[in-house]
Amino acid sequence: MNRRQWIIITLISLLALLAGVFSSNWISKIELASEPAIKAFFANPWKTPDGKTVNSADWQGKVLVVNFWASWCPPCVEEMPTLDLLQKAFLQENVVFVGIGIDSPSNIREFLEKTPVSYSILIGGLEGSALAKQMGNAQGALPFTVIINSKGKAVYSKLGKISEDELRKAIKLAI
Repeated sequence: MNRRQWIIITLISLLALLAGVFSSNWISKIELASEPAIKAFFANPWKTPDGKTVNSADWQGKVLVVNFWASWCPPCVEEMPTLDLLQKAFLQENVVFVGIGIDSPSNIREFLEKTPVSYSILIGGLEGSALAKQMGNAQGALPFTVIINSKGKAVYSKLGKISEDELRKAIKLAI
């Protein structure tokens, strides 16, 4: 190849690299949940895997850690022990963890028999996925975690597996 061809290939490669960088920032952009999205979250008729209705009014005035997950999602399953540990650690500080399963009730029940957790697991289904998108998860990927402070305002969100230190810091800022 001559010099001109190398320059053209290099310029095209640089343009492709820049396009990738800018589009990845746009694609992975996470926003905090809006007030209407949080109201929709609290208004949703949540049910446990065994069909019992959950009164979301019980969460009002508390710091709420909401984790959207699925039993078929390896990073979701990997972070569950951390969520369980931190639920126990922050229980006395008015912090409540809620897992919203984006899965069928039977799959969630079967999963929880093998992997029990101390925090509430609720059925999200397709409505839960749509609600996660409203709450800032434009990609609809999992896991997705949102922290809502005691005043009902979203103060943190994270798409992808969350570390213990990262979640601990976010909770302490929300308290």
